[in-house]
Amino acid sequence: MKIVVLDGHAINPGDLSWDTLRGLGTIEVFDRTAESQVVSRAREAEAVLTMRTPLSARTLTQLKRLRYVGVMFTGYDEIDLQTARELNLVVTNVPTYGTASVAQLVFALLMELCHHVALHSAAAHEGEWSRSPDFSFWKTPLIELQDKTMGIVGFGRIGRHVAEIAVAMGMHVIAADAAQRDAPAWPGFRWCGVDELMAVADVVSLHCPLLPQTRGMINSASLSKMKPSAFLINTSRGALVVEQDLADALNGDRLAGAAVDVLTSEPPPLENPLLHAKNCIVTPHIAWATKEARMRLIGGAVTNLRAFLDGHPINVVD
Repeated sequence: MKIVVLDGHAINPGDLSWDTLRGLGTIEVFDRTAESQVVSRAREAEAVLTMRTPLSARTLTQLKRLRYVGVMFTGYDEIDLQTARELNLVVTNVPTYGTASVAQLVFALLMELCHHVALHSAAAHEGEWSRSPDFSFWKTPLIELQDKTMGIVGFGRIGRHVAEIAVAMGMHVIAADAAQRDAPAWPGFRWCGVDELMAVADVVSLHCPLLPQTRGMINSASLSKMKPSAFLINTSRGALVVEQDLADALNGDRLAGAAVDVLTSEPPPLENPLLHAKNCIVTPHIAWATKEARMRLIGGAVTNLRAFLDGHPINVVD
């Protein structure tokens, strides 16, 4: 089998191995592939693996030997699934590789919003502590999370893991999800609607998929419901947020802070309003990218392809 990896650099910039994939066929790995290059590079491929390279209807119909598309990610909206179905292509994803890593970054971002660790470390290194007349000083308000309310929008694997950490830190958890299944037995946990969650929570963390009904769900109207002291965290999908509306809320002191690991356009243009907003942490889509998570991601992609070759595909996207 001829296997082509279209955009391998993001998942493996050189610190991991493709050897397990080589055991399934002849592979060719490209660091990055522009949409216009896909057909020429994958013309002979029976299996294509991709992270974020778009596979449009026009592209898929030109790949005459293609039988399998393996998305090396959880999200798969870059694939034209309708055309894939019409061509009888099997499309799979890797849904569980990054749960722990994403939840970990949520709290790294939240801790930075609460304590501004980098700011205080820089102040110490620049001599402010040495010049201080007191043994202790702080440049921003410091916030304790115990007894605060964490509101989680999207209560799947990642949302629940975030909630577990929040509970361990003494926070109360409320959640909004279209499928209200298996409510945890934590004291004070309850389901609620998104509007109520936005109004009640001290921290709102987004963990829902990007769907027509969730696109732009964080906008001027929903942000106006939040407490001025609240924080918003998005490690899910950038387009859940109307970025100008969030920047306006931050710059107008209608929201205490935000932290986003995802933006509508990645890489973002320099004029993206969140890059210039007050008290807004922006990280370059790193929640998924710990070495451990990337190892699991490659392993999951290999397991999916092997199952397809064995005639029993798993993690099939429909």
